[in-house]
Amino acid sequence: MGLLDEKVAIVTGAGNGIGRATALSFAREGAKVVVNDVGSARDGTGESRAAADAVVSEIVANGGSAVASYDDVSTEGGANALVELALSHFGSLDVLVNNAGILRDKTLLKMEVETWRAVLDVHLTGTFLCLRAAARVMKDRGVRGSIVNTTSVSGLLGNFGQANYSAAKAGIYGLTRTASIELQRYGIRVNAVAPLAKTRMTEDLPMFEKIDESLSPEHVAPAHVFLASDLSRDVSGVVLAVAGQRMSVYKVVESAGKYKEKDLGPWTPAEIAEHFDTISKV
Repeated sequence: MGLLDEKVAIVTGAGNGIGRATALSFAREGAKVVVNDVGSARDGTGESRAAADAVVSEIVANGGSAVASYDDVSTEGGANALVELALSHFGSLDVLVNNAGILRDKTLLKMEVETWRAVLDVHLTGTFLCLRAAARVMKDRGVRGSIVNTTSVSGLLGNFGQANYSAAKAGIYGLTRTASIELQRYGIRVNAVAPLAKTRMTEDLPMFEKIDESLSPEHVAPAHVFLASDLSRDVSGVVLAVAGQRMSVYKVVESAGKYKEKDLGPWTPAEIAEHFDTISKV
């Protein structure tokens, strides 16, 4: 018995890296998988069916069930078509993993609006569109489903040269939290994974130059399986971080703060400066 027996799962960006590892893991656990990938380069240019087809072939060769999708998740039509494919081919939808992404790094002062928009369109808008399409189906069919988004350390802590990517990933954190609140009434769980892994998206970044295979996509896939399965039936609104063999949970933390004691009026700028260390202490 697999953890995902008879469940139907969509994995976007599943042609390579973390998406591929997750799709293969889902299939091994008994899920029927929609393998979505437009087959573009890392910067989102070009397209090819080869990547998605290769993962589907590997799943089928190992006795699993899978179908390829080449839909563009950054468009409303693409997101809707992706969900419709799951329904028409497998008859239901239980799990969505929003993993598709591109990189177009550039420092803030040199970044063109087109570069900004391209990254937000795929990561943030794509996540929203697929989440909305999947949640509508789950709600209408009474499916207590699981949706797993992908955020990043860059979005939660910031990273030089990635204003567009960081903004998108920070937005996905907020989207995950809000969606988990709104969809809990329907029994739909919404969580996110913040992975740190060596893939084609990250392999030429300075921090990965001396890192071996200990930060592999295969270390991230079990987190997706956990969040997709009934093992996490009481978990929603959580960001699970994975970095090789280390797992943790990201949370927004507010400092204890300080009440103004002298009078009931507003703080003056000078008073804020005087007490800022206490105000900001966590």
